Amino acid sequence: MNIRTALIRIARASATTAALTLLTAATTTATHAASAPNDPATEGTMFVDAASLPADELHGLDQPIPYAEYAGSHGSKSMTRKAAADPAPGDQQDLRQQCASHAAQAKAATGWIKSRFESCQKRPFDLVLRDVRGTTTLGRLWFDQWVFGFAYDGSRRVDYVASIENIRVQPIPTEDATKWRLGQHFRDDIYASTSDPDPQVTAPQTADRDELLGVWDTSPHWSLTYTSPDKGALFDQGNQQRVFSTVAMDLSASSPNAAPFTGGGSVYDSSVRYDYAGKIAGKFKGTVFTKARVELVMSQKDPAVNESAQHIYDALNHPERTFPSWPGKTVPGTKEPLHRLVDKEKQQKNRARSIKECEKVWGDYKGTDLQCDEYPFASTKEGSTKGDNRFSVRLIDGDDNETGGRRLDQMYTLNRILDGDAFYMKITN
Repeated sequence: MNIRTALIRIARASATTAALTLLTAATTTATHAASAPNDPATEGTMFVDAASLPADELHGLDQPIPYAEYAGSHGSKSMTRKAAADPAPGDQQDLRQQCASHAAQAKAATGWIKSRFESCQKRPFDLVLRDVRGTTTLGRLWFDQWVFGFAYDGSRRVDYVASIENIRVQPIPTEDATKWRLGQHFRDDIYASTSDPDPQVTAPQTADRDELLGVWDTSPHWSLTYTSPDKGALFDQGNQQRVFSTVAMDLSASSPNAAPFTGGGSVYDSSVRYDYAGKIAGKFKGTVFTKARVELVMSQKDPAVNESAQHIYDALNHPERTFPSWPGKTVPGTKEPLHRLVDKEKQQKNRARSIKECEKVWGDYKGTDLQCDEYPFASTKEGSTKGDNRFSVRLIDGDDNETGGRRLDQMYTLNRILDGDAFYMKITN
């Protein structure tokens, strides 16, 4: 069983529980609002980010209690976690560990984007419940938010598996943390100005989950699927059915009579592109995370492409060693991206210009095993005819040059790099 199958299977089971509890959640919230007594210690409360408070206001609130332990000690039988009630899928651990090892990136709103098809967010939260006057601190709430994203090469679909885990609390004795709630609220939007005609996205039927802490503690995972309808192959007519979209999530935190938590807007943000671009993309249709950094990696120790790799390394790091030569020359590919060019006629013009430069420097090399290697590649918009002379040519072994070209084409199709899409170079020793 692969990681995506395991994630979606278990998360969908949890989503069923989530759907059943949504109505209960809404009813419970209304009941709280209608029946809660006018207790000055709880009325007009709100959760705030602990980082926004001075350290002296957090004094004594440094002993987090696992929620299941707290609920059990407060006689909340229904909220006590059962053994293996809803464990994290075992096959999820590799991606979880990778996500955790990129902690700084993973806690950002975009999360850690592993590839054009996988992303992960692990975002820790530390909230303090206090009255709106800021005079009384009523407790502290810690938890981790996880969001896994999966796009697909071959399908106009993206899946998200979200969860709230590792819940810990420390309320004052008069506060009841079993009545605290957390919510995840997903929303999507389409960038019509950059999309192809008639862009559409179908959102999941349930995009909100608002629960008591105990429900999250026993059933942390739920899933959402977004799709974009296609009309069959229209790429030969110039319509790649590209839909540029975002999926964002707002977090809510509340207790009875609490004011809205104002720090939970857009705590997760994912940028997606659906397309039906046809054969230039490899599989005819698919979905990608557009903010992924795509790199073509080549090694100077790889005998199949070591001459290509050395040439690119010199162009990026020692452009003074490359031709054409001019003072202050720089070549894009590391800090500045390259962009794919699919126009065959323009590619041929790039090649012709590069060969002319090779012949200018090395003369007639016909009849040898050498070929004119060019960087940036002829299949990029930064090729030799761009007009800024920020390119390099070098005679290298023909087999090496052709192998490098095949690897470039593989990178394009494995990552669904369409015309104008950005990518970077990475040369290793």
